[in-house]
Amino acid sequence: MTTPSDDANKQPINEFSECHSGILKRLDMLGELPALLDAASRAREIAAKALEFFREAIFEHHQDEERELFPAVLASAEKGAEYDQVKALAKRLTDEHRELEASWKRLEPELKRVAKGQDSRLEIAEVERLVARYKAHAELEENEFLPLSKTILGRNSHHMAALGLSLHTRHAPKRPATYI
Repeated sequence: MTTPSDDANKQPINEFSECHSGILKRLDMLGELPALLDAASRAREIAAKALEFFREAIFEHHQDEERELFPAVLASAEKGAEYDQVKALAKRLTDEHRELEASWKRLEPELKRVAKGQDSRLEIAEVERLVARYKAHAELEENEFLPLSKTILGRNSHHMAALGLSLHTRHAPKRPATYI
């Protein structure tokens, strides 16, 4: 049989036990930290690489298509239905380039914050839309425009060679002129 004085004597012990319960919950949270740090580090790395890649590679790729590929294919296409098809596809792809670039520009400031490890209001749905739209864009190019381009430019080896030279010239490293 316990007396009220026995309960009062156990009260301080219960408080220690409750305190341990709170400490253990906080330690469990602390135990989650390494996995979260790995994920945060990976997020910074992905954001930094995306920032570098999109500006350096994707924007330049769009310019190559619009300045070199699309005009070369249009110039070599047979007048009539083939020309109209190339023109419509080139316009659609160019319009998609502008839309994708605009999407990127909206995401870019928040991606910079992620890359720096800062708090960010990155719109996850916008990232997912950009990825999905770009994949669909690339699929259209791969499945429709590039095979058509290969057929059209392949009719005349000079046209394909001219495109290759033009692209090479655009991407060749610029060397300072040497004087003898």
